[in-house]
Parts: sequence; structure tokens; C-alpha cells
Amino acid sequence: MSDQTSPAAPRSVLAPLRAVPAFVAENIWLSIGIFLLGGLALLSFGAPLFTAFDPVALNVTQRLKPATEGQPFGTDLMGRDVFARVLYGGRISLTVGLTVAFVASLVGLIVGIAAGLIRWVDVVVMRVMDGLMAIPSVLLAIAFMALAGSSIRNIVIAITIPEVPRVARLVRGIVMSVREQPFVEAAVAAGTPDKALVLRHILPSTLTPLVVQATYICASAIISEAYLSFLGAGTPPEIPSWGNVVAEGRSMFLVNPGLVLYPSLFLAATVLAVNIVGDGLRDRLDPQMTKALR
Repeated sequence: MSDQTSPAAPRSVLAPLRAVPAFVAENIWLSIGIFLLGGLALLSFGAPLFTAFDPVALNVTQRLKPATEGQPFGTDLMGRDVFARVLYGGRISLTVGLTVAFVASLVGLIVGIAAGLIRWVDVVVMRVMDGLMAIPSVLLAIAFMALAGSSIRNIVIAITIPEVPRVARLVRGIVMSVREQPFVEAAVAAGTPDKALVLRHILPSTLTPLVVQATYICASAIISEAYLSFLGAGTPPEIPSWGNVVAEGRSMFLVNPGLVLYPSLFLAATVLAVNIVGDGLRDRLDPQMTKALR
């Protein structure tokens, strides 16, 4: 008996790996985005594996040194290793982006479903959402940071606040459309409880566009964190982030352009990867919409 069943184990383990080429062929852009984003995440969260330098350690005797084998990006005005600061800075951007996308999607989902199903919530809460959307997000974020102070938690809150109304309006529109569908009306006529109605019929209809929207929120949050830090209203100066690295290196751009170019390239690559993943998810999760757009 054991001789007959033992060969099945390796096949079951290798089965997912054999499906990878087919998945890549069917979802080429999604695969490229996942590969690029995964590589950037590995470099950022696995920074100690790729550099032995402390990103905040000062060494004034090594200021503005050119690239070497151990320091491929050289050093900045304070003698800090630029390569280490760029890698560790990716942790801040990715953490802020993913956290903002999750929190904004969750809060917007709750508000949007409530507004789409309960009339007084739609009248009151959505007017508040419209008011928040009328304020430029950068001004709202800067004002909040000026009042609350510089910290990663406050950055997440400042960027999340303008994103919630956009998610709420998206979900509200979907809910108002789905609730008029015959299968929902039939469920209501059959006496389905409100909780079961939301979980079985309303919520699943919102997940596909919500997942796609979350990827764009993540990309937007990464950019927002960078320009807030660049303006001095984001992460504290002692914490390496791409915005801080660019802000500190702009005065020495003519001496060492890499102080600005390297973190900017990593920022652009990360935002590009997130957007590619979002487009790939849209194509895979909602092929009908993709065909309509084309």
C-alpha cells in the first residue's frame, strides 16, 4: 500500500509549481508587477542581508564619498551610506502604503455599505465625505501633521482621511446598484436577515473593485508619504525615508546627483509595480470590464 501511495506526495507538492508557467502566460502584466514589487519588498525588508551599514550612523570623515564596492551609492553630506538609507527607506514607504490601503479600504467599505443601504446614513455621512473630498488631500495632510506632529502613525492617519471618501463613494455606488438586482429582491422577499443579505449578496459584489482600488490607494499613499517627508511634514528627520533622503540630498545635487536620483528611482519603480499589479488584478478579476474598456 505504501509503495502505491508514496509517489503521489511529490506530485502534489510540485503541482502548484507546474501551474506557475501557465499563470505567468495568462497574466503577464500581473506577474511582472508581482515580481518587481516582491523584489523591492525583499530589498527593503531584507536590507540587513544586502548592506552592513547603519542608515543613521554619522561619519563626517566620509562625507560625499563616491561609489565603492562596499558602498555602491556612495555617502551623503553626513557620511551616511546612501545605499543603506535607500533600502531602509523602502520599509517606511511600503509600510505606509499597505497600511493606508488596508485601513482606508476597510473604513470606506463599512461606510459605503451603510450609506448604500440606510437612507439617513447616506444623507448625513456622505455629505461629510463630500466635504472631505472638497479639501485638497495634500493640504489636509499637512494641516493634520502640523497639529499632530511627525510620526509614522500620524502619517498613516493623515493620508487615510482623504482616501476614505473615495472608497466610500465607490462602494456606495456598487451597493445601490446591486440592491436593485432581482436576486437581492428575491432574497429580501424570502425574508433573508439583513446580516445574511449583506454577507452573502452585497459584500461579495464589492470585493473585486475594492481590491483594485486598494492597489491604487497604496501607490498614492507611497507618493503622499514621500512628498510629505520631502516638505518636512512627514517622517521625523532621523528616520530614513525616500522623501527625507531626497530632501537632504537636493542641496548637493550638483555635487552628487545620486543623492536624489537613487531614492527617486526606487520610489518610481515601487509606484509603477503597484500600479501594474492593480491593472493585472483588474484584468484577472473583472475581464468583462477590461473588454468593455478596450
